[in-house]
Amino acid sequence: MTTLSTRRWFFSSESVTEGHPDKVADSISDAVLDAVLSVDSTGRVACETLVTTGKVIVAGEMAFTGDGDFDVERLTRDTIAEIGYVGFDPLFDAEQVDVDVLIHQQSADIAAGVSRSLERRRGSSDPLDQLGAGDQGIMFGFAVDETPELMPLPIQLAHRLAERLTQVRRDGILDYLRPDGKTQVTVEYEDHTPVRVTSVLISAHHGPGVDVDAELRPALWEHVVEAVVPPEMLDGDVPFLVNPSGRFEVGGPHADTGLTGRKIIVDTYGGYARHGGGAFSGKDPTKVDRSAAYAARHAAKNVVAAGLATKCELQLAYAIGQAAPFSVHVETFGTCQVDPGRLEKLIADYFDFRPAAIIRRLGLDRPIYRRTAAYGHFGRPEFPWESTAEAAGLAAAAEQL
Repeated sequence: MTTLSTRRWFFSSESVTEGHPDKVADSISDAVLDAVLSVDSTGRVACETLVTTGKVIVAGEMAFTGDGDFDVERLTRDTIAEIGYVGFDPLFDAEQVDVDVLIHQQSADIAAGVSRSLERRRGSSDPLDQLGAGDQGIMFGFAVDETPELMPLPIQLAHRLAERLTQVRRDGILDYLRPDGKTQVTVEYEDHTPVRVTSVLISAHHGPGVDVDAELRPALWEHVVEAVVPPEMLDGDVPFLVNPSGRFEVGGPHADTGLTGRKIIVDTYGGYARHGGGAFSGKDPTKVDRSAAYAARHAAKNVVAAGLATKCELQLAYAIGQAAPFSVHVETFGTCQVDPGRLEKLIADYFDFRPAAIIRRLGLDRPIYRRTAAYGHFGRPEFPWESTAEAAGLAAAAEQL
């Protein structure tokens, strides 16, 4: 008999802080979306933001009803100030930056196709058929039993390190830190089990006069790494890189132009699972790039929480203006506890993936999106698509297969 040896492999994921230029852009776009949804829960938004030295451009389209004459420029400045770009760099400062607002009405052709779906035009009377998908495309959701949040461990640790990096800045524990920053974690696996963290990288934006090796590196290890990474995962002398290029005094949009939607892998699963290519921030929930990705994560997480698989990836495909997805595919990587074909049918029957049904089930017509802009859209229990309330019902339905 041949004995199979244990396969050892390594996987790395990165995250960024809210002060990273791309995340500044995402935050502004989602702040605009929240402002619209706060006055009209059916409002439509597609907002793109560019940030660079001394300049912010907020562009896109929107449509809403009600008393929503809000000031996009003021909203932009307030968002930048909340992130922390105030008082230390006149080349990108909340009150000194130039803000150009280039927002127009949503295309009537798109609005018509979304507001009256193909199914409704063919005579369907189901109210959940009223809303068609806001665009064509493919979306993926994923879950794995590596962490309590059912996320891959590398991206979950990278996010929490980035979040902690911001926290120690905001709390004044490391008061010389500034808003920009990046984290990266490498995890060693034995077969399908993560066993140790093998390297950590943090690039931290800081003020002048900070000694990276003598001051910053030990402070970040104590206040960030040890506060986040479980001690049993820090086996031995873990390589720890801090600002490997040297000083990081010039950061944020002055150092690097930022754009909405340029961190799609950071926003999802850190490269561990597939991605359909669509970004999230600045898009209202009729855009299935966003809402269907949330719904797919919700379904995949409940499959794993129900014990039907230890790893689950779900793909949905849509046509613009059509309510129902024309493809639902499930991959469990050999971990399925029921017949894979039957599981795929169960998921398609159990979860309604029409846009109106997703919005209603997950409560996506509320101003909840600004909080998603940094530290990951998944693996954070405050968001409705992270609920596992469907797991018990899904498990019971699987028993009837």
